[in-house]
Amino acid sequence: MAYVDAEIASQPECWREAAQLVGTVAGHLPRPGERVAVVGCGTSWFMAMAYAARREAAGQGETDAFQASEFPAGRRYDRLVAITRSGTTTEVLELLTALRGQVPSTVLVGDPDSPAVGLADAAVTMAFADERSVVQTRFATTALALLRAHLGDNVGTLAADAEVAVRAPLPIDPARIEQVTFLGRGWTVGLAQEAALKCREAATFWAEAYPAMDYRHGPISIAAPSRLVWAFGELPDGLAEDVAATGATFVHSRTHGCRTVLSSWAAGRTPVDPMADLILAQRFAVTLATSRGLDPDAPRHLTRSVVLA
Repeated sequence: MAYVDAEIASQPECWREAAQLVGTVAGHLPRPGERVAVVGCGTSWFMAMAYAARREAAGQGETDAFQASEFPAGRRYDRLVAITRSGTTTEVLELLTALRGQVPSTVLVGDPDSPAVGLADAAVTMAFADERSVVQTRFATTALALLRAHLGDNVGTLAADAEVAVRAPLPIDPARIEQVTFLGRGWTVGLAQEAALKCREAATFWAEAYPAMDYRHGPISIAAPSRLVWAFGELPDGLAEDVAATGATFVHSRTHGCRTVLSSWAAGRTPVDPMADLILAQRFAVTLATSRGLDPDAPRHLTRSVVLA
C-alpha cells in the first residue's frame, strides 16, 4: 500500500483528534471580529481559501486567503494564520520573518521542530497528522477540520461522513475518464481547487477547477463525452442539465446519478459534507495514478517541501 493510501484512510481519526485539540489552542486562533489573513502554498493555500470563505460566511470577521508569496505588503490585519505541513517552505518563512513584530501570527504545522514554529508568535502543532508522502492529504484536511471546529462546525458528524468516504465505491471508474473539472461555491471553491491539484500531482492528469457559477462563462466548452465534471457543495440551478447536454459525466452528492453511492454514506444525513467528497476525490486521484502505471508516492518533479536557495 502506498503511503498516501494509508494517510487518506486515516483522515476520520485525524479530524476527531483535531477537534479535541481545539480546546487547548483556541487562544491562538482568530477571535470573532478580528480581520484575518490566512496563507499557505499549494494545498495549504487551498485550505486557506476554504477556511477564509467559511469564516466570513459564519459572521466571524473579514478573512482573506493568499498564496504566501502574494501577501499584500502594507495591508492591515489583526492576525496572520499560516498553514504549512513541513514548516520549511521558503515563502511562508519569509513572510513570517517580514511580519514579525508587526502582525500577531499563528502557524498550523505538522513538524513541531520546524523553523516556522520559532518565527510565529504561536504554533498549533499537529504531528499526528504529518505525512510521509509528497502529496498532501490528511495534514491539510486536518488543519481545515481544526479551523472548522473552532468556528463551531460539528466535526464529529464530519468524521462520520469521512469514515464512509474512505471505503465507499468511487462514483466513477477513473479509467473511463480522459479529463476532469472540479467545481465549488463559496468555501468549497478551495476544495475544488485542491481536488484538481491532487489529480495533477498524483497522476499528471488534465484537471481544472472553477467556481461553479463561472463554469458556464467559458470552461464548459471543454466538456464532452469521456470527460467528468465533479461539483462540491451547493449547485447552481440548471448546471447539471447543462453539463448533461455536453455528454460529460456529472458527479455531485445530491444528483440522482450518484444517489445510489452517496446516499449510503450519509445514513439519512444528506447532503454529505463536501470534505467527505474531497476524500473521494483524493482516492480518485490515487486510483487514477495507479491505473496509469504511476507511483502516487513519487510524483513527477515534486518534493515534500519547496525550499529555495
